[in-house]
Amino acid sequence: MKKRLVIVATVVTAIAAIGLVKSTQNKRVFAAQNVSEAASSSPSTTVQFTADGKLKLPAGFRRWVFLGAPLTPNALNDGEANFPEFHHVYVEEKNLDVYMKTGSFPEGTILIKELTRVLKPTFPDGSRTEPSGRGFFNGELNGIDASVKDSKRFAKTNGWGYFTFGHHPMPYEQTAAESPIGECAGCHLANVAKTDMTWVQFYPILRDKPKP
Repeated sequence: MKKRLVIVATVVTAIAAIGLVKSTQNKRVFAAQNVSEAASSSPSTTVQFTADGKLKLPAGFRRWVFLGAPLTPNALNDGEANFPEFHHVYVEEKNLDVYMKTGSFPEGTILIKELTRVLKPTFPDGSRTEPSGRGFFNGELNGIDASVKDSKRFAKTNGWGYFTFGHHPMPYEQTAAESPIGECAGCHLANVAKTDMTWVQFYPILRDKPKP
């Protein structure tokens, strides 16, 4: 009788152990599925490159934090400004948060600069008159550039790489190769190397951030 009880107890214990293992395995599978589903529903890494090293144009950048819009019209640059448009600059909030705390952008930061022409000038200086007064107003979209912080990939240009997806109206190119140093990085190196390669002075959010 005692032997039978021992055998029964052993069998029950074994069944319970098997059930516990299966339950644990199911929980792990369920957790893995949840992680996978969460990953698929959340935004992927913003900075993405193709196999041959070209930068992919990120989607939804116009919903990022707007930093500012410098303007260098032709009329104020002898009729030949390199970028005679508004420069609309955007950055992701998570990267701006780091900048506001540390004074520099984290690795993987991407800044987007979208260009817009001035709206149908009616005066020689490129301005026009609107209800708010005479001035410069946003016209059609006319190009898009990006800069990416990656200290290893862009070690030769102080940790930042520069890309253009077209200096023309939409549609833009969806991928872009790194621009030659003479086109973008050189100017940043010469003028804003000490401010994380960024024209901080043009963007009030960055320029006037509270001191720690």
